[in-house]
Amino acid sequence: MAKVAIIGQGYVGLTIAAFASKTNQVVGFDNNQRVVDQLNQGISHIEGVESGALKSAIAAGNYRASTSGSDISGAEIVVIAVPTPLDADRKPDLAFIESACKTIAENITHPVLVINESTSFPGTIRNFIKPLIEKLSANKIEHLYAISPERVDPGRVDWDQKNTPRLYAGLTPEASKKTKHFYSTFCDNLIEVSSPEVAESAKLFENTFRQVNIALVNEFAQIAHALGISVHETLEAANTKPYGFMKFNPSAGVGGHCIPVDPSYLAHVAEGLGVPATFIERANEVNLEMPKYVVSRVAADNGGSLKGKNVQVIGVAYKPNVADTRETPAELVIEELKRQGAKVTWHDAVVGSWHGEESNTLGGSEIAIVVTLHDAVDKKAVLASAPYVFDTTGKLTGAKGL
Repeated sequence: MAKVAIIGQGYVGLTIAAFASKTNQVVGFDNNQRVVDQLNQGISHIEGVESGALKSAIAAGNYRASTSGSDISGAEIVVIAVPTPLDADRKPDLAFIESACKTIAENITHPVLVINESTSFPGTIRNFIKPLIEKLSANKIEHLYAISPERVDPGRVDWDQKNTPRLYAGLTPEASKKTKHFYSTFCDNLIEVSSPEVAESAKLFENTFRQVNIALVNEFAQIAHALGISVHETLEAANTKPYGFMKFNPSAGVGGHCIPVDPSYLAHVAEGLGVPATFIERANEVNLEMPKYVVSRVAADNGGSLKGKNVQVIGVAYKPNVADTRETPAELVIEELKRQGAKVTWHDAVVGSWHGEESNTLGGSEIAIVVTLHDAVDKKAVLASAPYVFDTTGKLTGAKGL
């Protein structure tokens, strides 16, 4: 049983910890004291990680959370599982990875295996993490380094850390061997690739593929509306082809940590290499513009102006049935509504509070815009919540929509 330190106890880090603690001793490091206190009481803040399983791991002595860097000092394996967001200019922000490297350098005094799970551009483990840890370490320690990019889909139950295929690669054969041994304690399907850069690039391309195709269908939704035909009927018709087609659905935009962010990491490295990332940049533009398009459609249906009108946005989570609001397109929809002078409230059956505000009761507005539709929501109640309902999900028969 290895001692493992996992830096970051968010959607990725805690999910890994929950599985790894079945066969390893895990210290979950996080800077958020409130989160750490809750975790040590067996209270999970991440969907997909059951509090009961967490309490069992704690009772067995296989898991504890900490805000103290010294608690990772005896680890044999250190996993970096921190956010990799974009800055104000939509460029890669590696501040959290840099902080993780600092924690490792200051507290690890013996050789360990450092694995990065955080999504980043190709070369991050080789050209950023390894040199930074070496630079910050007081003692010259020869650590092993590897990459195994996370594949976590919040709220999903059919694919998890055990049955989702996992890519990995070390900077050295020994690092690859030890990485395989660690993940084999809780993962069924491990796939070694030839270099960390291949693994890092594969993760970025997985989500870039989705970003580009979502942008394509969002653009097509606008074309279909201009043609006076149903985009959803057209997509269903195309989907009858048994080969060479994969159906994507239009929406108010893209959300979550991966799809709105990862393609920009790939575009960033492409720019540095002098290679144009035309499709990626255009896909980002289309998806970021969709909230404005949605609001423009709503305004056109309501006399051309939303000034002074009461509008309720229904569903602020970025996807159905989860309380995750990261990069949610609902935020851009609300911003655009306010810019046009609307009086905006929001309702979400899963997200109780957001930006310091509580979810409002469903109904009571002149206009309702459905951004995300949870299974727990009564569709008839949504249709009756306002005289005019615009649905961006394609799931409400009788409402206006894309």
